[in-house]
Amino acid sequence: MRVLIADDHPLFRLGLKYALQAQGFQVVAEADTGNLAIAVCDSHPVDVAILDVKMTDGDGLHACQVLVERDPKLVVILLTTFQEPALIQAARQAGARGFLSKETDPSYLADTIHRIIQQPEKDWLPVVMELPRLTPRELSVLQLMTQGLANKQIARRLGISIETVKEYASGIYRKLGVSDRVTAVFKAQELGLLS
Repeated sequence: MRVLIADDHPLFRLGLKYALQAQGFQVVAEADTGNLAIAVCDSHPVDVAILDVKMTDGDGLHACQVLVERDPKLVVILLTTFQEPALIQAARQAGARGFLSKETDPSYLADTIHRIIQQPEKDWLPVVMELPRLTPRELSVLQLMTQGLANKQIARRLGISIETVKEYASGIYRKLGVSDRVTAVFKAQELGLLS
């Protein structure tokens, strides 16, 4: 199986290359940017593209989308250190067939590639819960909460009353399924709502 590896960290790329070769894969191309990955696939036919999600000069999500549009049979697996639900949804929309942590064991990565190829109709991406839909104003209040501002300071910043801030905070807590400000901030960061 011919593989492309795209990652902007040369040492990680080299380690992944050796790990995949030890699992019987043929690494035929490498790239350090998303745009280069796209260009390389034009000149080197591959069966599998393993892309880092966040790279300089064109990220893995964009490269994934372009590569899948050009060759819908291409298996694209995104590797990341970020396991945010919003990122997993973006990977699904871009056409990725797999989404794994960079800490994944190489044998598990190899098994995942084989399973995806054997069952191409199956959705192998992690199941993601529906992200809470916060209004733009709720997001503004939440962003100010992350800065450690009190309700009075948030009210002053946004030009609204303290009671209105409390109403927005209650809505945020309800939508995130939490009961306090600190937990709301942590949950929002975990879900990727503040990026």
